[in-house]
Amino acid sequence: LEFRRVLFRSPKAEEMLIRNATVWTNDTAGKLENSDVLIKDGKIAAVGKNLTTTGKVVDGTGKHLTAGIIDEHSHIALAAINDATTNSAMVREEDVVNSEDNSIYQQLAGGVVAAQLLHGSANPIGGQSALIKLKWGASPEELKIAGADKFIKFALGENVKRTSNAQSTRFPQTRMGVEQVYVDAFTNAIEYEKKWKSWQSLPEKTRAATPQPRRDLVDETILEIVRGKRWITCHSYVQSEINMMMKVAERFGIRINSLTHIMEGYKVADKMAKHGVAAGSFSDWWNYKWEVHYAIPYNAAIM
Repeated sequence: LEFRRVLFRSPKAEEMLIRNATVWTNDTAGKLENSDVLIKDGKIAAVGKNLTTTGKVVDGTGKHLTAGIIDEHSHIALAAINDATTNSAMVREEDVVNSEDNSIYQQLAGGVVAAQLLHGSANPIGGQSALIKLKWGASPEELKIAGADKFIKFALGENVKRTSNAQSTRFPQTRMGVEQVYVDAFTNAIEYEKKWKSWQSLPEKTRAATPQPRRDLVDETILEIVRGKRWITCHSYVQSEINMMMKVAERFGIRINSLTHIMEGYKVADKMAKHGVAAGSFSDWWNYKWEVHYAIPYNAAIM
């Protein structure tokens, strides 16, 4: 590892001025034509016209400049993607971050600066996300974003019920069964919390003589969701399940943070807005399996 650190030593931050570019601010200022961007100590110091610097100058004439891309749904740089149990909430992707994955180098070259590394979609409740800043040559711990919000992967549809496999005996095997997995998980987590509160409320002497409840990492993680300390990002396709996921969440006072893929989101955009959920969809990929036969290229625009 020390050899890698020397061989791939991170470049030091330097003062840089990018001149005369079309600057996409992704903010209220919108798109700025023929503008300059000044960078100091690795941060954007100023955006405007006729800026000056004593550092390096890059001619941006005829080029477009944007903020770095944040990939909210990625599986790169992970040594393991799927855990096949029905509820894998105890699994943590941050434990299997592979900092030597060449994809990090390639993503940086394409302008991606940060990513949410998600568990796969093999089960209704997947593992906990790892949120990383892409840095080539850094260690796994150095990639992780300190103090980042907590996320977890949920999934709906064909992937989690696996009925295409005639030999499958797993639960769930129906979309109704998938819904029940969520209801059971949230209910069990609330009951788990009640057990601990009941034990903690005992008089000190009684509590000392009473075995404490068994610790359960699945229930602890799901309880974080119920109490608003962990956010759900959910793999989804069809309108019926999108509706189901939001309704189950609302039943337990939960707001889904984001629905990804969401090829039929255009059918329920009004309901999504009311729930307060964000969406991440493909820009030009559909009709690759049954669940996306009703996808349309205007999906993202309508949402």
